[in-house]
Amino acid sequence: MKLTEYLHFISSCRSLEELWVAHIDQMAQYGFDRLIYGYTRYKTETSLGDPDDFVILSNHSNEYLNGFMHTGLYFHAPMTRWALDNEGACSWRQVYAMEANRELSSKGLKVIEFNKRMEMTAGYTISFHSISKRFKGAISLAGKRGRTQDDLDEMWHEHGTDIILINNIAHLKILSLPYSPPNRGLTKRQREALQWVGDGKTTQDIAILMGLTAATVEKHLRLARDSLCVETTAQAVLKAALQNQMFVMEA
Repeated sequence: MKLTEYLHFISSCRSLEELWVAHIDQMAQYGFDRLIYGYTRYKTETSLGDPDDFVILSNHSNEYLNGFMHTGLYFHAPMTRWALDNEGACSWRQVYAMEANRELSSKGLKVIEFNKRMEMTAGYTISFHSISKRFKGAISLAGKRGRTQDDLDEMWHEHGTDIILINNIAHLKILSLPYSPPNRGLTKRQREALQWVGDGKTTQDIAILMGLTAATVEKHLRLARDSLCVETTAQAVLKAALQNQMFVMEA
């Protein structure tokens, strides 16, 4: 799609799936065919939070995701570290400059070797502006196999501003859409019970409003806590709200 056409499309998207499929196609037009978008609302000084709470969107192979995400390599990746300290876009040329200057840790070098084996050798990373120290989002754009960093840098000189704009708008749209990690989505009843808690209602109030017994309401709240992997109902309300799983319109 043309730039304005795609921006109009993003603004009207109703689901992450719809947006992500189109975003993959749009980035492929610029020579990027493997993407990882990541977002956390639980960053601290020493951690990005529980990986199970990340918003992760990717079209990488399972082999790559298992090696990069599930083994924890992502935390030591040079471009991840850059994204945590910066905003904007960065060419992966910087990684190779750091490698040549021996500025990378042994764990950082391990990431580089892994990426080389997976033919992840040229690309760009965009780090998004955050309104809180606990929030951070970024996207990795890997060039098609066979493309050099020189090729991508030349393309970026011409189209980089548009690519940054597209990804920033996509990021803002993602933040507004419901997201539930696999096998951790709320049922309609669980969501409704949490919404009433968020409105300040007691268990007895909720039982009357939902036409249920207090015991059944407690069951829905317990299952909601289990689904969201939290210990208290207050934590469940907060996490569901952050994931846009509450107060959402039914499709």
